[in-house]
This record gives sequence, structure tokens and C-alpha cells, in this order.
Amino acid sequence: MTNATEQAEANHEARPDAGALLLVDKPAGWTSFDVVKKIRSLLHVKKAGHAGTLDPLATGLLIVCTGKMTRDLARHAAADKEYEVSLLLGSRTASGDAETPVIETRSLDGITAGHVEHAIQSFIGPQRQIPPMWSALKVKGKRLYKYAKEGLTVERAPRDVLIHAITIRKIELPLVELTVSCSKGTYIRTLVDDLGKALGCGAYVTSLRRTRIDHWHVADAMTMADLERRANQSMSPVL
Repeated sequence: MTNATEQAEANHEARPDAGALLLVDKPAGWTSFDVVKKIRSLLHVKKAGHAGTLDPLATGLLIVCTGKMTRDLARHAAADKEYEVSLLLGSRTASGDAETPVIETRSLDGITAGHVEHAIQSFIGPQRQIPPMWSALKVKGKRLYKYAKEGLTVERAPRDVLIHAITIRKIELPLVELTVSCSKGTYIRTLVDDLGKALGCGAYVTSLRRTRIDHWHVADAMTMADLERRANQSMSPVL
């Protein structure tokens, strides 16, 4: 674990109103706001926010700032990010991950590891993505996933993103594991869905973990259990 929490405590002792930057390893099943809400409760703070939403089923690095440190949230959210993603070829879901049931299945006949590698390379560099309907992006004041749950599809403006690098960790068809380094605003579920379309077989995310934001790494992050323990034992109740 990092010394980020110790530094936050030291900063608070020196400047009680300074706030803190906390690196959190978000567990699966929690929304990003769930984490912020829990931290507000644990640390007895009113002002807190996160820098970059993670899907409920995703895990990994979430930067949470409290107090005056929330001024830096936009800067952290704008930083490059890195993800480890596992995907399944040959099927699609409405959400692009395992949150919703499979809606389409196609054969992988004729698709080889070489085809997959070639298709992946075409996604490195500038890309235009259409945000998924199952996302927290707001359209006309309403989050897209709320429209999706009502069975509605609304028009979404494409976004320009940059995929810096994609490292193939494993190809054991139909399973593929990748590490993706990308710009802010990149939807990994959209990247995977687009890859499935390029291969003509469909694909969806089976697991997603954010491992880095700028120079911050998930290896240095605290779990929710760590946060509770430190809040109870040593962290100042006001950050």
C-alpha cells in the first residue's frame, strides 16, 4: 500500500482545511458514488468527489478528493488511464458487459488469433466512439443508463478519444485479455464492442480493472476495508 494516506494525514495536521487525495481500489458491485458516499461517512466530511467514473462491475483505481483538494478533480479526471480488460468473443450484451444478459451469439468459425491481433492493432491511435447507452453520461439532464432501463435509445454524439497502446496478454478463443492505455473519455466497453463488430462476431467485457490514472497506480490504493480500519484507528475524522 502507498504512503498516500499517511501523507493525507500529515497534510491535515499541517493544514486542517486542506483536504486529502485518497487512492481507492473500488470493489465490484459498488458504484463510484457509493465509494464517495462511504468515505464521506467514514471521515465525517461534506465535500468529497471522485475523478472518473468506473462501471459498477469494474474494479480498480478511483481517485477520491475531499475538502479543498476537490479543486483538482477535473485535472485528475482529464489524465490518461490504463485498464486491464477480459472480453468474450462471439456474444453481445445490451450493456457491453456482464451486467445484462447475452442478446446475440455468433460463430467464431474462421476467426483465428491472428485475425484478432490484426483487428486489435487497428484500434490503436485516434478513434471516434459513440458512448454506450448503459453509461452515466447525461443527455437532456438524464443519465443514459436510465433511458436504457426504460428500453429507450437516444442519439449520442461521437467522441474523439486516443488509444495510446493495447497490449495483448492472452488469446485463448473465445477469451481475450488486454491492457489498454488511453485518453480520458474512452469507453472500454465501446472499444470491445467495436472490436467484436470489426471481427464480425460480437464481443463483450467480462471483467474490467483500472490500474492507473496518470502516475497513480492501483497497487498503491486502499481497499474499502483499509479505509474503514484506518478511519477507526488513526485517520483524522475531518479531512
